Amino acid sequence: MWVRFILGLLMTVVCLGIAGRRALFLYRVGQKFQPLEAERKVDAGAAVRAEVAEVAFQRKLLRWTVPGVAHFLVFWGFMILLFTIVEAFIGLVKPDFQIPVVGNFAWFGFIEDLFALLCVLALAVFTVLRIQQAPKNLGRRSRFFGSHIGPAWFVLFMIFNVVWTLLAYRGASINAQELHDPANADKMGFLHGAFASQWFAALLPKTNVEFWETFFLLLSLAVLLGFTVFVTYSKHMHIFASIPNVAFARRPRALGALEPVFWQGKKVDFEDPGDDDVMGVGKVEDFTWKGLLDFATCTECGRCQSQCPAWNTDKPLSPKVLIMGLRDHSLAKAPYLLAAKDTDGNVPEGGIPEAAAAEAAKPLIGPQGDESAHVGEHGITGEGVIPFDMLWSCTTCGACVEQCPVDIEHVDHIVDMRRYQVLMEGAFPEEAGIMLNNLEHAGDPWGLGRSARLEWAESLDFEVRVYEGDKIPDDVDYLYWVGCAGALDDTAKRTARAVATLLHEAGVEFMVLGDAESCTGDPARRMGHEFLFQMLAMQNVEVLNEAGAKRIVVTCAHCYNTLANEYPQVGGHYEVVHHTTLLARLVAEKRLTPVQRVDAAVTYHDPCYLGRHNRIFAAPREVLGAIPGTRVQEMPRNRERSFCCGAGGARMWMDENLGERINQNRADEALATTPDVVAAACPFCITMLSDGIAQRQQEGTAAATVAVTDVSEVLLRSIRPDLVDSLSPS
Repeated sequence: MWVRFILGLLMTVVCLGIAGRRALFLYRVGQKFQPLEAERKVDAGAAVRAEVAEVAFQRKLLRWTVPGVAHFLVFWGFMILLFTIVEAFIGLVKPDFQIPVVGNFAWFGFIEDLFALLCVLALAVFTVLRIQQAPKNLGRRSRFFGSHIGPAWFVLFMIFNVVWTLLAYRGASINAQELHDPANADKMGFLHGAFASQWFAALLPKTNVEFWETFFLLLSLAVLLGFTVFVTYSKHMHIFASIPNVAFARRPRALGALEPVFWQGKKVDFEDPGDDDVMGVGKVEDFTWKGLLDFATCTECGRCQSQCPAWNTDKPLSPKVLIMGLRDHSLAKAPYLLAAKDTDGNVPEGGIPEAAAAEAAKPLIGPQGDESAHVGEHGITGEGVIPFDMLWSCTTCGACVEQCPVDIEHVDHIVDMRRYQVLMEGAFPEEAGIMLNNLEHAGDPWGLGRSARLEWAESLDFEVRVYEGDKIPDDVDYLYWVGCAGALDDTAKRTARAVATLLHEAGVEFMVLGDAESCTGDPARRMGHEFLFQMLAMQNVEVLNEAGAKRIVVTCAHCYNTLANEYPQVGGHYEVVHHTTLLARLVAEKRLTPVQRVDAAVTYHDPCYLGRHNRIFAAPREVLGAIPGTRVQEMPRNRERSFCCGAGGARMWMDENLGERINQNRADEALATTPDVVAAACPFCITMLSDGIAQRQQEGTAAATVAVTDVSEVLLRSIRPDLVDSLSPS
C-alpha cells in the first residue's frame, strides 16, 4: 500500500510540476502581449451558453458528421472517465473507494465502460480518417496538410493507452475485491455493470492480485500524467485552452463588424493618436493575450483550411497554417520576450538563446516578391513569419471563423496585420493603391465622383425623392442607400432600378441621398486602411444623423454589414435592412404579389457578408420560392458553407494572379446545377459570377442563355415583366 502511494504521489508531483511549469511559462508569455480591448465585455451568460453549445455539445464539430460524432464520443468518453480517474487517484490510499451515491449502482459502471469503448471506437474512426486523408495521398486537398502529423498519431496512441489501462486497473480491482473481501464484493457498483472491466478481470491472473492491481493502477496513472504533460507541449493544448478561448471569444461571433484599432487595451483616436500608439500588429506581441490564446488553442484540424476559398484555389493562404505559424513564432520568440532588457529595451548580447534571437529578428510579414516564401507540408518557409502573399490572399469571407470549433478569430488577426502594413509600413498590393486613392478623393472605388450618383434613376418612370439637406420627411418609410456599385456600376444599376421599382409598386415611400452619399469605407477597412475608413464613416454618419435617418434599406451586402454593424462604433445607430429581407416581408404581406410565371431553374449564391457574416439565409430564398415557375436548386456549398465569389477583403480591386480564380471556381459550381439563372444578393458577387460564367460561355462550356442577376430582378420579372428591359442603361 505504502509503495504504490509513494510511487503514485511521486509521479503526480513530478508530472504536474512539469505541466504547471509549462502553464506558468505560457501565462508569463501572455503577459508580454497586449491587454484585451476594454470594449470587449465578457457576457457571463453568453459565455456559459457558448461553453455548453461549443464545448459540451460540440455544436460546430457535429456539422462534420463522422469526425464530429467521433470527437463527441472522445470528449464525453473522457468526461465520464473522469470519475474512474478520481477513483484511481484515491485508490492509491483507499483501494475500495467508489464515487459517492452513483458509484453503488451497476448502471453507472455500465455507462463508464460503454463510453470507454465508444472512445476506442472513435479512435478507430480517427485512424481511418487520417489514413484516408493523409497529405501524402491527397496533397493540398488534405485538411491535415501542414499539420503536425507525428504528434497527432502519438496523441491517438496515448488516448488509447489511457482507456485500456484504466479498464485493466478496474479489472484488477474486481479480482482483488473478490479474493480479499468476497462478502462485500456485490456492493461494488461496477462489479455487475462494468462489462468491459469484467473482460479484463477474466483475462488477468487470479494470483498475485494485489500486485496486478498496484501495477495497473500505477501504469494507468503514469499514462494519464504523461499524457497531461505532453498535452501542455503540443497542439492538444486545446483540451485546456479551448474553454477560456470560447469564454473570451467575441460575441455573438467574430464575424460581421471588425473591431476598431486598439493599443494598450484602448481604442486609438485617429484624430489625436498617442505618440506611442501602434496602428495594427507589426510584431507578434502586438496581438492581445486572447490572440496568443487563439494560437495555442488551434487543434490543427484543418476545417478552416478545407473551407478557405484562397486555399481551395491554390493560393498560399491557409488559415490553419497562418495560426500555426503565429503560434510557433510566439513560442520560439518567448525567451526573447521574457528576457531582462536594458533601459533602451534591448537584450544584452548573450542574454538569450541564439535561436530565439534569430526568431525575434524575423519580420512578422515577409517582403513582397519573396520567392522563398512557401507553405509546405511541414509549415511556412520564407523571410517573414507570414508571407506577404498569404496575408493579402484573404477575402475576409469568414469561412474559417464559421467552421472553427474553438472560436479562433482568424479574420481579426489578418486585418490587424494588414493595418500595420498599410498604416505603418505603406506595404500593400500596388493595384489596391488606385482604389484607395479614389476613395479618398472621389468617395467611391472607381473615382467617378459624386456628380454621377443619380444617373441610375434617370430612366425610371417615376420620380425618386432625393435628400436636399433638410430632415427626412415623416412620410418616408426608408432611406434607400444605393451604394457605390448601385449608383455607378452599369450592372449594379439594374439592381438599383429593380429595387426602386419594387418599392414603388409596394407603396413604400423612400428617399435617396444622391450626391450626399459616399462609400461606406468597407473596402478600405478590409484592406487595413482604418484611417480612411474612419474618415468616410464619420462623414456619412454626420450626413445620416443630420438627415434624421432611422430606417435604411441597402442592396449591397458589404454596405449592409458596415452600416448595421460598424457604424455604431462611430456614432451611427440605425435600423438597417437588406433589400431581400424587405422584399420577402412585402411579399408575405401581399404588398407585392408575384403573378407572372418565371419558368427557370435558379441557383442562389449566398454572399459571404450577407450570409455567414449576418445570418441572412432565408429571405432571398423566400423571395425566389414565392415566384411562380422558379425551381430553386442549391449548390453543394451553400448557406454557412457557401463558397466566396472572391471579391471580399478588397480583393475586388486586386489582381488575382496566383492559382485558380476564385470566381471561376464558384461559377463552375453554379453551372454544375444546370441553371437558367444564377441569383445573388450583392453587386460584387454578381460582377464576379458574371465574369466567371462569361469566361465559360466564351469557351463554349456554358449555355449562352445563363443569366446572372439579383434576386430583386427575378422578382420584378414576375410582378412587372414589362419593366425588366428598361433596367439596362439607356
